[in-house]
Amino acid sequence: MHNTQEGFCQSFSKNAWLVSTCRSLSCWFWCRTCVLQAMSGSEQDWLALRPREPSPSQCCGGGCKPCIYDVYEKELAQWEKAKAKQDKSLLTEKREQVDLPPSHPGACALMSSNSVLNPDTFTAFSVSSVEQLTEDTYQYKFELPGNSSLQLSLGQHIVLRGVVNGLEVQRAYTPISPGNAEGYFEVLIKYGELLMLASGTGLAPMLPILQSITDNEEDETFVTLVGCFPTFDKIYLKPLLQDLARYWNIRIFYILSQETSLEKLPWSYQENTYTGRLNEDLMKTIINSCRRRPFVLICGSSAFNEDMTRYLKAAGIEENSCFVF
Repeated sequence: MHNTQEGFCQSFSKNAWLVSTCRSLSCWFWCRTCVLQAMSGSEQDWLALRPREPSPSQCCGGGCKPCIYDVYEKELAQWEKAKAKQDKSLLTEKREQVDLPPSHPGACALMSSNSVLNPDTFTAFSVSSVEQLTEDTYQYKFELPGNSSLQLSLGQHIVLRGVVNGLEVQRAYTPISPGNAEGYFEVLIKYGELLMLASGTGLAPMLPILQSITDNEEDETFVTLVGCFPTFDKIYLKPLLQDLARYWNIRIFYILSQETSLEKLPWSYQENTYTGRLNEDLMKTIINSCRRRPFVLICGSSAFNEDMTRYLKAAGIEENSCFVF
C-alpha cells in the first residue's frame, strides 16, 4: 500500500509559492519549468520530463497571447527535440534561470524595476501566516522582499502556482491587501471537500457531480474519489477517470479486492491504488489525508453502504455528514 500525500492547506502553508501578475483582467499566464534531476536516459526518465498538458480549467478562453496551450506546444516540441538527441540540456534552451529554495528548483524568476512581479514569469514567495476566518475560509499572508509591493492596477489579479498532490496547481486571486502594501500581500482562499466512496456501478452518480465541479472554474471544492473494483480490468471508464484526475482539485484512489500485487499495473496507477478491501484502517488513512473533515457520498451494494457508514463513524464522521445514494 502507498501512503497518501499531504493536503493542499498543509502544502500551501509550508512551501514557497510561485506568483505572477496578469497582462489583463481575464488572462491566466502559464509558465512551466522542468526540474532536471540526475537521471538515466531510459524511456521512463524521459516521460517524467515530458511537459504536462494543461487541464481545461487552466485556460480562461479569453484569447490570451500566448495561451497556456501555445506554451505547452512549444515546450512539447522542445522536449521531443531533446529526447530525439538524448540531450537533457536542450530542455533549458533560451531560459533565464535563477536559484530558488529547494522546494522549487529550476523555476524561472525575474524582477521588474517597479514591482516584484512580471507578467512573463513566476517569482517565488513564502507564506508568512495563515489565519482561519470561517470554517472553510483562510487568509494567507505572503512575504515580499524588503519594502517592495505588488503595484497592481485597480481590479488586476495575480496567479498563484504550486504543486499539490503531485499536480501543478494554478489559480487566479485578487489580493485583499492594498495594492501598494509594502513587504507583504494577502489573499482569501475558500475550501470545501467531498469524499466519494463508490463500489462498481456505484460510480455512476458520482460522475455528474465531479464534472459539474471541474466545469466550473470558480468551484474550488476538493474531491477524493475512492473507487472499489475486483480487478484492474474491471475498473469502469478508465480514460474518463484519468482525465478527471488531472484536475488540481481531484484525487482518485482505486481499491482492488482481488488483486494481490501492483507490479503488473501501469505505472501511472500504482501510486494511487491499494490491494485488498476498503476496511476501517484504510478508511481512517483516507480521512486523515483529507484537508478538512469532508462531506461523504456513498454508493454501492447494501452491504457496502453499511460497511462504509460504520467505518466512517469509527473515523469520526457523523451520520449528518454523509449521504447514501
